Amino acid sequence: MVNSEIMEDAILKVEEALERNGLEFPESYVEDLANAYIRRGISDDELNKLVIKVQEAYERARIEAGEAVGTVAAQSVGEPGTQMTMRTFHFAGVNELNVTLGLPRLIEIVDARKKIATPTMDVYFEEEFKNDEEFVRTLANKIGKNTIEDVLSDYFIDFGNMQFQATLDMQKIDDKRLKFSEIIDKVEKAFKKVSIQDNVLTFEPQKESLRELRLLADKVRTLRISGAKDIGKVVIRKDETEWVIHTEGSNLKALFGEEGIDKVRTTTNDIHEIEVVLGIEAARNAIVYELNRTLSEQGLSVDIRHIMLVADMMTAEGEVKSIGRHGISGEKSSVLARAAFEETGKHLLHASIRGETDNLTGIIENIIIGQPIPLGTGSVSVTMKPQI
Repeated sequence: MVNSEIMEDAILKVEEALERNGLEFPESYVEDLANAYIRRGISDDELNKLVIKVQEAYERARIEAGEAVGTVAAQSVGEPGTQMTMRTFHFAGVNELNVTLGLPRLIEIVDARKKIATPTMDVYFEEEFKNDEEFVRTLANKIGKNTIEDVLSDYFIDFGNMQFQATLDMQKIDDKRLKFSEIIDKVEKAFKKVSIQDNVLTFEPQKESLRELRLLADKVRTLRISGAKDIGKVVIRKDETEWVIHTEGSNLKALFGEEGIDKVRTTTNDIHEIEVVLGIEAARNAIVYELNRTLSEQGLSVDIRHIMLVADMMTAEGEVKSIGRHGISGEKSSVLARAAFEETGKHLLHASIRGETDNLTGIIENIIIGQPIPLGTGSVSVTMKPQI
């Protein structure tokens, strides 16, 4: 680990070299150069030469005016997508939870699905609670789904007396950090015909029939006694330095109301929920992160700038839109561009009914009618004044 004072001096040296050459670099470049300055022990003259070389490389890496960035991004994300697997894997290090990965997850993100197949949350804790196992387990059982069946020691259906008996296990209730009185309150609220003697609950159906009794038994066993809405199973895991909770299902809003939650690091893979709770900029960052993670988990390397362009397009209008006929492609101003994507007849018919005009400002529409496209050399218009 580099000493902070040494690092500050190195950053100062780099900034001086940039000033001498009249250059300006992003902050991350300055830090990388400072690290190289310390690690390699280079002289001021060498630093000067390095800065100029980096500037040359930086200029070469920049996109030229008129470059088809959208087409390049589509190719860069789409081609590796053909190498992706269709399977769903276990969550990293957690055997109990499944999440959608690979191509199905990629499609889920770019389609901006409102309901995703496997929503999950990673819950982190503030400094004072992150190593407090009791606090973490108590919260996990508060937000995780628990049913009556999870705290029963025994139950049986008494067909002779038309009753269903369930015996609560006090040890299980304590292990799950639940309160006996709260469980009883929920049972009494949910069932009218119930008698309670110590920890034995006896239920009777509204109508005396075998079918009603069986349905009653199922209803009792599945009665939810704790947990936040939309959150199912909860897995508690000890990382190298702290406790982390992984959840099946997602409810950021409910979780952010709990004490001790680190609201900066806690996240969900449901992009629409992030948009609602944290806003469109957070949703844009989530799209970048999720696309990048999905591709890199498959061993595929895609430049972050292509992914950022996709995320920018999806969120440019203040809401998360899909890349498809119900989103970006279907809402283009050009009639021919919309028709070229999907539902050709429908778009042309509606445009003719409404009397729409196409100004031929895009790429697709110019290709269709055989004109030069507004990209590269085609994006430059030269006007000459004739000599009189």
